[in-house]
Amino acid sequence: MFFASDHKRRRTPGEGGSISRGRTLRLALALIGAGLAALPAAGAPAQQVDTTLSRDAVLRDAEIPALGNPKGDLTVVEYFDYQCPYCRKVAPDLDQVVREDGHVRLVMKDWPILGPPSDVAARLVLATRYQDKYEVSHRALMAAKGRLTETSIRDTLAQAGVDMARADADLATHRDDIDALLKRNNAQAEAFDFHGTPAFIVGTFRVPGVIDAAMFKRAIADARAAAAKAKK
Repeated sequence: MFFASDHKRRRTPGEGGSISRGRTLRLALALIGAGLAALPAAGAPAQQVDTTLSRDAVLRDAEIPALGNPKGDLTVVEYFDYQCPYCRKVAPDLDQVVREDGHVRLVMKDWPILGPPSDVAARLVLATRYQDKYEVSHRALMAAKGRLTETSIRDTLAQAGVDMARADADLATHRDDIDALLKRNNAQAEAFDFHGTPAFIVGTFRVPGVIDAAMFKRAIADARAAAAKAKK
């Protein structure tokens, strides 16, 4: 598995955002420098794998489209909430790094912990994948200003070109699948002992909190180095 703590706590809606920037950077550097336990190989016997934090469950959930380069050599996973101001703040840096690198798979995992509008936003965006509008929907809501309401969510998605009638129909049709996906995301976030959004998995490194473009680049480089070393 990646990492699991005996202490699991879910942040309550409205609780303060990220830990301080200085502490976040120090913690991220420490984690990147030390590394984490190697992940089990894909296809490893079930009895050897905690399925909540298995490699495939965390990095390659088939229900979540991969952004960036879907065939990239390294995966970055973000646990996020559409109402989280820290998630919105970090999004441009992360997008820039992924775009400039060209070989990063980016997997966005909804963790709607900031109230009912967060849940509405997560479900509607996940439903838009059935009309091939996932990425445009995700980016539109990440760029939204202020706190969300169901009305503002729907207006933002409609302005981004989403067929809202189809989104509603797809949400109803695939409700059980979307419920299960959100439960998987929550179980993983709690098992990683994340206390809020944003939180990241970079390769096999657990990186909680807000980091900037330089830190993303270092995390990605160190994750690649760790993967290359593991192959020797």
